[in-house]
Amino acid sequence: MTVLTVAVLSLYDVPASDMALFGAYVALGLALPGLLLIRALHRRTRTLAEEIALGLALGYAVEVLVYIAARAVGLPLLVLAWPVTTYAVFLAVPRLRRHWRGEPRPRAPIWWSWSIALAIAYLVAWSARTVFRVTPLTWPGLGTSFRDMPFHLALIGELRHHMPPTMPMVDGEPLFYHWFVYAHMAAASWVTGVEPLMLLLRLSMLPMLAAFVVILGAIARRVIGFRAGALPAIAGALLAAAPSLYLGTNGVFTWGGIPDLAWTSPTQTFGTLLFAPVMLLLVELLERRRREAGPWLLLGVFLVAVMGAKATYLPLLGAGLLAVAAVEAVGRRRPPWPALAALGMTAACFLYAQTVLFGRASHATVVDPLSFMRTAWGEWTGLGDQAVPSPASTLGITLVFLLCWLVTWSGILGLLSRPRLLVRPGVVLMLGIGAAGLGTMFLLGHPTRSQLFFLWGAYPYLAIVSVQGLVAVLRRARVSLRAAAFAAGAGIAAFYLVAFICGVTIPLGPGEDDAVLYRPYIVLSAVAASAALVLTLTRGRLRAWALMTAACAAIGLPADLHGRVLAIGHDVAENASVETAPAIPSGTLAAARWLRDHSDPDDLVATNAHCLWEREIPCDSRHFWLTALSERHALVEGWAYASKNLEHWRPGQEAFTLPFWDPERIRLNDEAFASPSAAVMRQLRERYGVRWLFVDERHAGTGSGIGRFAALRFRSGDYAVYRMAEGTSL
Repeated sequence: MTVLTVAVLSLYDVPASDMALFGAYVALGLALPGLLLIRALHRRTRTLAEEIALGLALGYAVEVLVYIAARAVGLPLLVLAWPVTTYAVFLAVPRLRRHWRGEPRPRAPIWWSWSIALAIAYLVAWSARTVFRVTPLTWPGLGTSFRDMPFHLALIGELRHHMPPTMPMVDGEPLFYHWFVYAHMAAASWVTGVEPLMLLLRLSMLPMLAAFVVILGAIARRVIGFRAGALPAIAGALLAAAPSLYLGTNGVFTWGGIPDLAWTSPTQTFGTLLFAPVMLLLVELLERRRREAGPWLLLGVFLVAVMGAKATYLPLLGAGLLAVAAVEAVGRRRPPWPALAALGMTAACFLYAQTVLFGRASHATVVDPLSFMRTAWGEWTGLGDQAVPSPASTLGITLVFLLCWLVTWSGILGLLSRPRLLVRPGVVLMLGIGAAGLGTMFLLGHPTRSQLFFLWGAYPYLAIVSVQGLVAVLRRARVSLRAAAFAAGAGIAAFYLVAFICGVTIPLGPGEDDAVLYRPYIVLSAVAASAALVLTLTRGRLRAWALMTAACAAIGLPADLHGRVLAIGHDVAENASVETAPAIPSGTLAAARWLRDHSDPDDLVATNAHCLWEREIPCDSRHFWLTALSERHALVEGWAYASKNLEHWRPGQEAFTLPFWDPERIRLNDEAFASPSAAVMRQLRERYGVRWLFVDERHAGTGSGIGRFAALRFRSGDYAVYRMAEGTSL
C-alpha cells in the first residue's frame, strides 16, 4: 500500500520531501502516541493494524484539542508537546513501558489483510481518478477545482493564524461551522512546513481513509461475528447507494458516500473517521458491559472530537442510543445505565455544539418534508431545482426512493429470521442511527441538499446490519454459498436487463412525460414479485426469502458501481453539480501569495472580487480565492456560506445569489474600486481597518485612479495589490 500511495502521489506532483515530512508527522506525531494511549486505556485483543488505526484516530482527536489551546496562546508549535509528553511518560513510568511492545496479539489471516489493503487501494485509486487527476496544484488549473475547495483552504489559513476562528471571507463574522479538520491541517502545516494546499488536495485524507477502513472492519467483525461476513459490509459501506435504473449519470442516487465525499468534504471524512471508534467502543460497552474507566474516557474524548469535526453524527447517535435504552428498559426491566450514560455524554456534546460552536444557527436547514424528492424530480426531468412537481409526481418519486432503499438495505429484514438479533444493543444502535438518517432525508430541506449528510453518515452502519441480516437468513434457510452466489448473479442480471430494456435516459428530453421515470422500477418490482412467487412455490418461503434477499443485496450494496456502469457512454457530467468551466483569470495565485508573504496575518484586505467567475449577474457569492490563497481576512469577499446569509434563505430561493446583508459596508467597499475617493479610502482605513486592496482589474472602474490613494505594490495578470496609505492624510 505504501508503494502504491507513494507512486500515485509522485505522479500527481507531490514532492518526496512533503511525503516524508507528512508521513513522519502522522506516524510519530499522531499514530504512535495515540497507540500507546489506546494500549494503556483500552486493553483488548486486537490486531496490530487495528491498534494503529485506533491510535491514529485518537492522535487526531488529541492533536486538535491541544492545537486549539496552543494556537490560542500564540504558540502553534506547542501542539508537539502532547506526543513528546506521551513518550516521556511512557518511558519514565515503569508500568507503562510494557505498552511499547504491547500484549500478545492475534495475527489476522493473510486474505483478510489483503482484502483490507484492496479496499484502501480502491480509495487511493478513486482519489487519483476523481481528484488528483482533475485538480492541478498550479494556476490556472487550480481555478477549475471543485467549488468548495477555496472555502476549505481559506479555513485552514484561518486556523493557522487565529483562535477562535472567524469567517475570513467576511471580516468580523463568526465561524459557526465544523472546523476541527481545518485545525488538524493547520497544525500539520505548522509542524511539517507543508503547504495547506498540498495537505488539502493530496495528503491529509489518505491516512484518515485508511484508518477508517481498518476500524470499520473491526466493528463489522465484532457485530457480524466473523471476518468473511465483515468483508461485504466494508464493500457496502464504500459502494452502497440507491439503485439507479436510469441510463446516464444519476448524481442524485450515486453521488455521496465515503469515496465521493472524501476530498470534497474534509469535515465529513474527518467526522467519519472519529465516529468509527465511538461505535466500536459503544458496541463493546453496551454488549459486554465493561466497567473499566479507560474505554469511557476514550469515548468522551472521541465524542468531543466528533462534536467539532462533524456534529451531524451526534443526533444520529442520540437516536440510536435512545433506541437502545428503550429496548433495554423493556427487555430487561431495569434502567439501562450504560446506554443512558452514553446518551448523556452525547447530549452534552450536542448542546455545546449547538450553542457555542454553531451559535444556534440553522445554516439554512429547515423542516421541509420531501424537499429532496422535489429537487430530484427537477434534476431528472431537466427542469431544474426551481421547478415544482405536482403532488402525484412528488408521491411517485418518494415511492421510488422508498423502493430503492428497501432494495439496498433489504438484508436488514433478514434479522427477523433471528429475532434475538433485533434486541442486541449493537444492532439496535445501528438501526436507530440508520432510521434517523433516512428520516432526516425525508423531513428536512437545505439549498445544497446538506440534509443528506445525515444519511451518508449512516451508510457504514446500515451496511453492517444489512449484511448481518443477510447472513442470518441465509444460515437459517441453509442456503449454500453457491446458491447465494447464483441468486446474487441473477439479481444483477435482472437489474441491467431492466435498465437497458426500459431505456430511460436522464435528464428527460423536452416535453417528455415524467411518468417514464417510474417505468423501470415498476418492471423490476414485477420481475422480483414473479421470482419470489416461483421460488416460494418451488423452494419454500424461507429459502425464497433468503435467495431474494441475496439478489437484492447484490443490486443495492454495490449500487454506486452499477449506476456508474449505466452512465458509460452518456454525455452527462459525473457530478450533477459540475458545470462548464469558466474562463480563469490570470495571476490570482501569484498575487495572493505575494500578499501572504508581505503582510501580517492580522492585516485586513478589501477586494472587488465577490462573485464566481462568469456568474456575476446575478452574483453567485461563492468567491473565496483571495482568502484561500493569501490566508488573510477580507472586509467582504464571498458571503454565500456566512450564517447571516443563510439565515435569510427560504425554500424556493437561490441561497448563493442573495444580496449582502450590510448595504453600507458593501457600498463603501465597492466604491473604493469603482470610483475611489479620499473620503472612501479614509472610511475604509479608519472605520474598518483596511490595510490592503486586492484588485480584480477586469472589474475595476475604467481609469479608476486607485493609485492616487494607495501605493501599487504588486501586479500579476488580472490582479493588482495596493497598500493603503498610513494615517489620515488621504
